[in-house]
Amino acid sequence: MSPIFYILAALTLAGGLAAILLKPLVHCALATTVAFAGLALLYLQLDAQFAGFVQILVYIGAVAILIVFAILLTRGSETPKEGVYSYAWGLGLVIAAAVFAVLAWAVVHSAGALPRQAAPPAVAVRDIGFALVGRYVLPLEIAGLLLTVATIGAVIIAMHEKGGAK
Repeated sequence: MSPIFYILAALTLAGGLAAILLKPLVHCALATTVAFAGLALLYLQLDAQFAGFVQILVYIGAVAILIVFAILLTRGSETPKEGVYSYAWGLGLVIAAAVFAVLAWAVVHSAGALPRQAAPPAVAVRDIGFALVGRYVLPLEIAGLLLTVATIGAVIIAMHEKGGAK
């Protein structure tokens, strides 16, 4: 593995840990964006251009920004006054450790079952782009319209909640 991979993996893990451990909600959302960016860079470094570009466009460009706007519009950016500790925290830690152990076992034991050399993909990112603006332009535009209407509706609802009942 190259040193760049380890740097990107550390960036991704640091963003994920910061998203979990930071107190202000806006900082958590921005740390999630850093984790998404680290994953996108990992995909690009591993020659998975389509997955990397989709990660950038969908998760960083849409999901993370939408989360930040939702937090800021619904005044959920304040740090809670009371503690957020739950007594089920220990049970959650045990379940997370068990899931991690099962996944680690599966990864270690599946290394021999993988093919030694994968065939190169037959479809390039350019071909997917041409299909999206050619044959599938109508579904793409409909999805964009639905997302725009949903965003406008969320802003209107947040504005009514922020202004109070009139």
